[in-house]
Amino acid sequence: MNKSIKILVAIMLLLPFTACNSQIKNAKTETVKIYGNCEMCEATIEKAGNKKAIAQVDWNKDTKTATIIYDEKKTNLDEVLKRIALSGYDNQKFLAPNDAYVKLPECCQYQRKTQPEAKGLKTEIKEDHATHNHTAMIETKQDTQQLKAIFDNYFMLKDALVKTDGNTASVKSKEMLMAINAIKMEKLSIEEHAVWMKVMKDLAFETEHIANTKDVSHQRDHFTTLSKNMYVLTKASKMQIPIYYQFCPMANDGKGATWLSKENVVKNPYYGSTMLSCGKVTETTK
Repeated sequence: MNKSIKILVAIMLLLPFTACNSQIKNAKTETVKIYGNCEMCEATIEKAGNKKAIAQVDWNKDTKTATIIYDEKKTNLDEVLKRIALSGYDNQKFLAPNDAYVKLPECCQYQRKTQPEAKGLKTEIKEDHATHNHTAMIETKQDTQQLKAIFDNYFMLKDALVKTDGNTASVKSKEMLMAINAIKMEKLSIEEHAVWMKVMKDLAFETEHIANTKDVSHQRDHFTTLSKNMYVLTKASKMQIPIYYQFCPMANDGKGATWLSKENVVKNPYYGSTMLSCGKVTETTK
């Protein structure tokens, strides 16, 4: 192969990656270590990390490294690496959950290390909780505080509906929406991040609708779905107090509806004083 042909081949190989780069605004490029074995791993890693016009991952199975290009105004390296870890692949910042790793095909189950090679970066996820350092403890506290603001506003919203107070319910929903929009996803744990990606749009949608009306009946309709998603978020969060999951079989046109409470005593947000004690505790999360 002569020199001109070699140059042409090199350009052709480079074009797809260059094209992807040109589609991403505010592009920042970083090279990171991601563990895996084969072409199937490559497909999974790149699919998990890629996000149209926001992030592009190119993983090399021989070097176990990936070149990641991302829009630094819309995402960051942590968010990309968390998505990859959730798909089952350890990397230099995050370990994959065990259940994600064991679901990989046998040929893709690479040899795992005790910890990722942090190379000066803070390791936010560790399998051995006894090895958690002071930095990790501080980050966990920050994560809890982020979600705590959402839960606090949810409980105040619930109390307003118990009192059939549409004005306060609207105010607390606005504050809850602000807390939702203020979440920094890169500071969430892998478990919280996975759930947050599933519920954040619905949480924002329901709180915005409750905030934009003072009609308690309409607010209660949206509170039904809001509570379902808050329950899912509760299961992934580490709350400092018991949370009581309560159920009223008569609400939601007889289909039944649930809500969360910090109190064991039932105070029904769907009926207020009309049927204040209608319902029961179905689950306690600690």
